Amino acid sequence: MDKTNKFPSEIVELPSKGLLYAEDSPLSSGKIEMKYMTAKEEDILTNQNYIEKGVVIDKLLQSLIVDKKITYNDLLIGDKNALLVAARVLGYGKDYEFNWAGEKENVDLTLLKEKDIDKSVLTNGKNEFKYTTSATGDELTFKLLTHGDESKIQREILGLRKVNKEASPELSTRLKYIITAVNGDADTKTIREFVDNRFLARDSREFRKHIESISPDVDLRFYPEDGPEEGVSIPIGVTFLWPDAAI
Repeated sequence: MDKTNKFPSEIVELPSKGLLYAEDSPLSSGKIEMKYMTAKEEDILTNQNYIEKGVVIDKLLQSLIVDKKITYNDLLIGDKNALLVAARVLGYGKDYEFNWAGEKENVDLTLLKEKDIDKSVLTNGKNEFKYTTSATGDELTFKLLTHGDESKIQREILGLRKVNKEASPELSTRLKYIITAVNGDADTKTIREFVDNRFLARDSREFRKHIESISPDVDLRFYPEDGPEEGVSIPIGVTFLWPDAAI
């Protein structure tokens, strides 16, 4: 615990180790100092406006990050997940109880491990990767998504659904933000046309698997006795951060 501040805090290690952030970013240290939750943060968790807008978790994490020079939108999704787990532990302890398949389960959150990824493809200070599709041989330049990217994606999906309520554009929209160039062409129109019309399903599936294999993150799974061998995702919502929430 850091005792130099007027509030208790802990240092959280980021799954990315800071490798994918620009060297002048405070995130490049691979660590973030987070303070313990107080009544102020419980006010955030009960804010109905935040809950309805779906931003309550983000508002909470921003409040807990000590260094206000950190740009929250720059956080990689995997690093944000690490902060989420840390916030729960710092606020209400390591034991998380929930229902799964009609049974009560209890997970010790401090025992969650980082994903085992291929770190050899990570270039220090650069969130940029290359991938060649197996079927068509197209070279894709891509990045790992940040919180800011996810926010843009959700806004675009919401807009598309307003136009067509039956639309289900999550996958293709996300790919359009992940891919930053196709065969060296970084034009947004080119990328979107490729995803919509030329990105074969089998190539898309292999590409997504590749992204998963190199994405730093926390392994948010538990392994119940009668569950699948690959584990089950831990349910995460407002109650994850506030056990007494009646939502």
